[in-house]
Amino acid sequence: MKFVCLGYADESKLEKMSKEELSALVEECLSYDDELRRNGHFAGGEALKSAKDAVTLRMRGGKVDVTDGPFAETKEQIGGILLLEAKDLNQAIAIMSKHPGVKFGPFEIRPADEEFMKMIEARIQKTAVKQG
Repeated sequence: MKFVCLGYADESKLEKMSKEELSALVEECLSYDDELRRNGHFAGGEALKSAKDAVTLRMRGGKVDVTDGPFAETKEQIGGILLLEAKDLNQAIAIMSKHPGVKFGPFEIRPADEEFMKMIEARIQKTAVKQG
């Protein structure tokens, strides 16, 4: 099963860390991600820039409204996305419980919608055949 792990961070806490502290914590996270790769659990991921660089789109009055910043009004913002392979939610929890990124903030773990992803993949294949 695939799980999407959303890593949250309180950016104000990160800004207060020394370069050395932040570098050490990042290295811990990257090393753990290496371990996930070696064990076949890492299916992908992305680190995200600051929430200050984000925009949010909303439909208002039939028009798309673009707002600076993230949608949520909270100190903790999404800092990264990790795609995890695990046999079930319990294994996903056990694996991510050991991730040093938990020191930055919480991880939200959600099962990927594999049926919906199959529909998307079928559309991609269909489009590729038409273009080929």
